[in-house]
Amino acid sequence: MSLKVAVLIPAAGASSRFKGNKKKQFVELDGRAVFLRTIEAFADRPDVSQVILAIPEEDQELFHIKYSANLGFFGVQVVIGGAQRHDTITKMLAEVKDDTDLIAIHDAVRPCVTEAQINDVFDAAAQHGAAILAAPLVGTIKKADPQGNIAQTIDRSQLWEAQTPQVFRPDIIRQAYQQRDKISVEITDDAQLVESLSIPVKLVKSDAGNIKITNGADLHIASAILKAKPKPKTQGPLGPFNEAQW
Repeated sequence: MSLKVAVLIPAAGASSRFKGNKKKQFVELDGRAVFLRTIEAFADRPDVSQVILAIPEEDQELFHIKYSANLGFFGVQVVIGGAQRHDTITKMLAEVKDDTDLIAIHDAVRPCVTEAQINDVFDAAAQHGAAILAAPLVGTIKKADPQGNIAQTIDRSQLWEAQTPQVFRPDIIRQAYQQRDKISVEITDDAQLVESLSIPVKLVKSDAGNIKITNGADLHIASAILKAKPKPKTQGPLGPFNEAQW
């Protein structure tokens, strides 16, 4: 029996760190909005039964005019984001169908994830219940003191940078979000919530190519990565959406 995976793509953030006229999820990357390129990585997979996208409330009208036809073609469900990211994810979880086997949460501004990476993290989550893509740290890691001097050189051998997708059984991620308000420390990703339940989360090796766009320079890097990807082979004539490249 094949998996049924619901993919949640939160794109409702304010992009406060991105300097530009548009929010980073709506900035064009080689002719198409970043979030659309991200959706493309999941929309045609046979194991993806739902794609749910969250957008900012203030962008509803513009979003509907520019993107609703394309998203409708791929069956993407759109919800309005909440005040904070955890509010947005909570709203998205409520839309997941009951027969879903896994829930994957993926950054809207991480458009370079590969099919192989998605396969690996889906397989790991199906086996272990919780898994995330992550890249081993390769640089020399320094800890600073309050004055900005080196306090310590950190052993990097067991350090990883978390990426997405982060994939969980529905009962696990729902339980994690139900107890989120009980956690006093800052939560920076979904796996951290699951860790708080003392549930093991499997690390699935990725690399720096699965970049998260946070500034303008990252757009150029992402463009180079996408151009380097092998082009998928198509059978028969291209359809209108293929020709338009969204």
